[in-house]
Amino acid sequence: MTSADTHSQPSRTPLPVRKPAPETGGPPPDRAVKRPPLDSDQTLEVLHRIREQLDQVAGLLVATHDGLVLADDTRAVEADSVAAMSAAAVGLAAQFTAQARIGESRSAMFEGSSGYVCVFPVEGSLLLVVFGQPDITMGLFTLAAKQALTLFRHHLPAPGGAPRTRLPE
Repeated sequence: MTSADTHSQPSRTPLPVRKPAPETGGPPPDRAVKRPPLDSDQTLEVLHRIREQLDQVAGLLVATHDGLVLADDTRAVEADSVAAMSAAAVGLAAQFTAQARIGESRSAMFEGSSGYVCVFPVEGSLLLVVFGQPDITMGLFTLAAKQALTLFRHHLPAPGGAPRTRLPE
């Protein structure tokens, strides 16, 4: 077969091209809000308190969108690997929901043979990873994970560095 023969073959249909998402014109997503950096010791203390309040939560981890660990209250988990994978999971979830045209991604949840894990994008460049107890149902885990997210958001400083709100004891 010569090069002339390959150029004379019928052309194939071009591959689809990803189109940029249309601009909504609304306010920027919460991730664009700039907040002062978190203190890792205080964040770890907050994670401990959240875990004490929610029986269904087996562990918590706070990471950056770059996949770096800021604080973790987990057992038998490689925090650095989980942080890196959580950043990838949130990125994939955002692409998936955009392609499916179902709105902005709120979380990425995974079910394993002995439990659940959920990754939430939080304000700023933070991710909250919530691990469920082995014997929990998906419904109870979803509720517990969202409660953990709400409690964690109460911990965040307000934009501009206003004092942090205290979690209930």
